[in-house]
Amino acid sequence: MNRILLLEDDSSLVNGLSFAFTKEGYEADIARCVKEAEDFWSGGTYDLLILDVSLPDGSGFDFCRKVRLGSKVPIIFLTASDEETNVIMGLDIGADDYITKPFKLGILISRINALLRRAKDFEVSAAELQSNGIKVLLLQGQAYKNGKLLELTTVEYRLLCLFMQNPNTVLSKEQILNKLWDCDGNYIDGNTLTVYMRRLRIKVEDNPSEPQMLLTVRRMGYKWNIIC
Repeated sequence: MNRILLLEDDSSLVNGLSFAFTKEGYEADIARCVKEAEDFWSGGTYDLLILDVSLPDGSGFDFCRKVRLGSKVPIIFLTASDEETNVIMGLDIGADDYITKPFKLGILISRINALLRRAKDFEVSAAELQSNGIKVLLLQGQAYKNGKLLELTTVEYRLLCLFMQNPNTVLSKEQILNKLWDCDGNYIDGNTLTVYMRRLRIKVEDNPSEPQMLLTVRRMGYKWNIIC
């Protein structure tokens, strides 16, 4: 049974989601403030986290940052805060998805299932990816360049894994966004992906202005070019 940690202080929403999660076969713990979420997290193991942003004693963003210090567990922000800057911040600090209220329950369940499937795929895939002097240890959630640990955000790490798992294959922007976030592109556009690609190139390329590994294929997408 998949275990979910829900960080939400709206009682009516908590009641509805608790019923839906039980119906879907999930086991859910409910935290109504950041402190409770931290207590649950320190004492248990979870397959997925669902976080509100504005809480009585702090921010879901801060809790997400703490979790990402040592875990790659899937995280969904579920919040009324729909400003573009908050969406980008949530994804950049490590969230896998960002859903704004009001939302359709069926869509939330579908995205939860998609993230759980993807997490399982990561677990059963090869334990190591290696090419172009880059090594990814999937079980540890770490990436190295020439033996030096790369400081990657969750999105950057997932992008790198996706490209290295599909070497010399052109991936369209739509394929990349669907694989990473399972969304219809309403809040993530090509410009946002371009920013993530630039940041990743800075960290993996010897000369980011003249990339040799993460190539842009004009009018088609991007690909991981095997050079060694």
